[in-house]
Amino acid sequence: MTGSQNAAAWFVDRHLAEGRADKTAFREADGARRALTYGELSERSARFAGALARAGIHREERIALILRDQIEFPVAFFGAMKAGVVPVPLNTLLSGEVYGNILNDCRPALVVVSAEMWDAVAAAVAGNDHVREVIVVGDAPKGMLDMDGFVRDAPAAPPVEVCGDELAFWLYSSGSTGLPKGVRHVHSSMQATAETFGRQVIDIREDDTVFSVAKMFFAYGLGNALSFPMSVGATTVLLGGRPTPDAVFDIFATEEPTVFCGVPTFFAALNAARAGRDDKPVSKLRICTSAGEALPREVGESWRRAWGVDIVDGVGSTEMLHIFLSNRPGDIEYGTSGTAVPGYEVRLVDEHGAEPALGEIGELLVRGPSSADGYWNRRDKSRTTFEGHWTRTGDKYECRADGRYVYCGRTDDMFKVSGIWLSPFEVEQTLVEHPRVLEAAVVPWRGDDGLEKPKAYVVLKPGGEAKFGADLAEDLKAFVKDRIGMWKYPRWIEVVEDLPKTATGKIQRFRLRQEA
Repeated sequence: MTGSQNAAAWFVDRHLAEGRADKTAFREADGARRALTYGELSERSARFAGALARAGIHREERIALILRDQIEFPVAFFGAMKAGVVPVPLNTLLSGEVYGNILNDCRPALVVVSAEMWDAVAAAVAGNDHVREVIVVGDAPKGMLDMDGFVRDAPAAPPVEVCGDELAFWLYSSGSTGLPKGVRHVHSSMQATAETFGRQVIDIREDDTVFSVAKMFFAYGLGNALSFPMSVGATTVLLGGRPTPDAVFDIFATEEPTVFCGVPTFFAALNAARAGRDDKPVSKLRICTSAGEALPREVGESWRRAWGVDIVDGVGSTEMLHIFLSNRPGDIEYGTSGTAVPGYEVRLVDEHGAEPALGEIGELLVRGPSSADGYWNRRDKSRTTFEGHWTRTGDKYECRADGRYVYCGRTDDMFKVSGIWLSPFEVEQTLVEHPRVLEAAVVPWRGDDGLEKPKAYVVLKPGGEAKFGADLAEDLKAFVKDRIGMWKYPRWIEVVEDLPKTATGKIQRFRLRQEA
């Protein structure tokens, strides 16, 4: 074994030997607007590793990171891995009850929490017998240890030697269909995603500046903001607060990112915020990426018209760590998910495990170098998701004759109308092409005859609410009929102010199905 198999050695310390010690690795776009060079990150993460050892946090123990996107995140994340300790980043938008459930599940020896998050976390920490130490980043409440105090005078520890298959970190799934699951990843996985999607699809470069509205606590954001830029010595812009359209437009103007990573709902919100403006926005963007769920065709085309740059729409998962099926620069067809990322293989299976005929729908399976080691404490779920080298995604797809894949919905989102499978996403994508609709979600609804038909929940664009009525409802139904088929149109349409979503921006259709 060599120390180079420790992910922290490759992503952090390697850059010093390659002459990037003074290059900015991270800079904050809000708050104190601090910055962190690669040299500072190497030194601070090594001292964090030393402080863990001094505090009696042993190799293979876990620490929970409940941190906003700020420079302490990479310090703690890579510092833990240098010590052989397993960092577990957690969603910063959860309730105290959910934090309690997750902390009881992963049993961390230490919790590192942003001061802004402490009130939401305090009760969960107090009720956990496994937590031996709490570190607050920022203004710590009286009597509590802050980050500076924890690492003060700690010795700098070099990365421990590990093999590539050793557990490096956990991520918790976004819970779009229920309680989050702990997904375990090994040291080699981050580099695998950087050398596949990062290098071969978006062509990440040392002179890039990357900004991701997707936060670092989940897989897509971790790749965007850490793995990809740090694989080449680029710079990441961090936004600790909530990403609003105005805040993002300001970052485009002041921080001048060249790579922007978003999610479909946020790209739609940015499009809506610029609706009606004729001026061409000014930016240095060379490429944008989208994941979390499929990007509606109209959203991608509107973005390209306004900004003059494409969105590379891809499919990834917490279980695979990042994107494995994607469009790519120069070969983008909005409304499709493209083809397999180099280094990955994908295939479709029907409910019997056989390959469906061309044009028929099947569940997407993937295999590649970044698959997870399994779920924590979910043996049955691990067995059904991870089948040897293949991972079941839970996504339904159609493979066209040209080899491109078209998203049809989650496995549990599909339902039959008149005996034919219906893709809610296909109806939703058509609805958002209507000039008055911003977002849409479609679920099955039982009518008086006891049969399931599609019902649509729609969010209208600003100013559209006052104009909604029977005429618009009928117009939307006819709009769907004309474009994708007479039997696919929503029989009921309900206007809502917003749709239930996970912190990653995925629409939680299961909550709408529960209402139905």
